[in-house]
Amino acid sequence: MKRLWPGIIIVISFMILNGCVSVTTVETARNFIAYNNGTVLDTRTNLMWAAKDNGSDINWANAKSYCENYRGGGYTDWRMPTQDELAALYDAAKTYKSDCGYDVHLTELIRLTCGATWASETRDSSAAYFYFSSGVQALYPQSYGFGYRALPVRSGKIRIFK
Repeated sequence: MKRLWPGIIIVISFMILNGCVSVTTVETARNFIAYNNGTVLDTRTNLMWAAKDNGSDINWANAKSYCENYRGGGYTDWRMPTQDELAALYDAAKTYKSDCGYDVHLTELIRLTCGATWASETRDSSAAYFYFSSGVQALYPQSYGFGYRALPVRSGKIRIFK
């Protein structure tokens, strides 16, 4: 194995020098890796998250469309997360103030501008959401948008080559 290391280092150096590597780690926190392409990988769940939400009030249908059409990091397979996926981000030990003034509890590598994030599950005219200020999972009318955000997610497969 010792003989392979020089060769591996040469190959990786060649890839970096020739622009073959598409993402660079810029910051890590607990189980999260932030990349310079606007994505954050949760290494516990192997889900990749947008590094920030959509930034303004949005109803469920528009949030779903936003997630499905998101192109962060050059990926095209983004979707709206489930309540359980959002709940896995919740960390009562972490707190920062969102732009709308609410404390939210998750890694600072993912920036929320308000406390509630839409989830993919629906029932009749209601849709699921997760509230990062308190950890509450609930349903609310899909037409409502005040204080709600969209946070795209995808499988954590990382593209190594351009």
